[in-house]
Amino acid sequence: MVSSLNDAKRTEIAKKLADMKAIQDLLISNEQALISECGDRDIQERFQNMLNDDRKNMGILDTTIVQYGVKADPHSSTQTMVEQAQKMMLDSDLSLYEKVAQHELLKHAQVGNGLVVHKCAQVVGADIEAAIAPLNTVNFENRAHQEQLKGIAEALGVRELTGQEPDQGLWGRVQDAIAGLTGAMGSAVTQSSGMSDMTIGQLIRMDHSKARTLYTEIENSNDPQRIQEFFGQLYKDLIAHSKAEEEVVYPQLRSFYNQTQNLYDEQAQLEQLLKEIKSLSPSDPQFKTKVRQARDLTNHHINQEENDALPKLDSNFSSEQQQQMASQFKSAKSKVQDELAAAK
Repeated sequence: MVSSLNDAKRTEIAKKLADMKAIQDLLISNEQALISECGDRDIQERFQNMLNDDRKNMGILDTTIVQYGVKADPHSSTQTMVEQAQKMMLDSDLSLYEKVAQHELLKHAQVGNGLVVHKCAQVVGADIEAAIAPLNTVNFENRAHQEQLKGIAEALGVRELTGQEPDQGLWGRVQDAIAGLTGAMGSAVTQSSGMSDMTIGQLIRMDHSKARTLYTEIENSNDPQRIQEFFGQLYKDLIAHSKAEEEVVYPQLRSFYNQTQNLYDEQAQLEQLLKEIKSLSPSDPQFKTKVRQARDLTNHHINQEENDALPKLDSNFSSEQQQQMASQFKSAKSKVQDELAAAK
């Protein structure tokens, strides 16, 4: 049975994503404290902008984790580090400059975590690359924050050590560094912009893209273990996706789309077929035959949603309503993912 595979690679990536979420929460907490402690209005404003970015980035991380579809707790070492960093920020013996310097190190670690996850996705599976695409924005903004923090730390350090103001060209150098980053990474950022304020249609289309990728991986592989890995993820993704749609989206859609019941019926048919495939070994001659049947049914369902159903949402719900629906959809998916993990 394909559900028996415990894929260590995917679990380790899930742990690293959980590490990133724990550190992101710490970054937000730190920035709130630094705003309160700093009396310089210019630096306060820079921290406030950084805090606004980091709150949005927390939403992006939540989206990425749900899209990834594998849950895990942070590494114990990360939890210990977060606790130590929290104590350090409360230490009255540390100067503001020293606290900002420590905060910059955390940003550096977050950039490293994001890049490691990105590189792991490139070697583990194309579906993982699709799921973690929103991290492009988080990685870029954390890298830009690093440059700003270097400038803030330099300014504070000069003041604390000399009692004088730093070179006025400091902020210009910081902006030049950020502009250089934008030039190098702009295309990736543009593709992923707005991920924290995604609409329900955007989230559903991301799920569809990942499902297509997993079907392709299964079709193109002759390695039973890899097929187990890909189908195991496909099964969990499609079940969570369909349950979340039935809870959040279809009830809202029914008043505006007279084929809504057909969407329910197709998903029930697909779920039954997926359960049949789940009971088979990848070496069974019927396995790929049934996978192709599931793929065709999924593609038909996707085409109906993307061409007919989702435009109804665009026509009848505001952007704010669609963003709220997206938040509810993520929560519903996350709950199903937890239930599937607990049922193993």
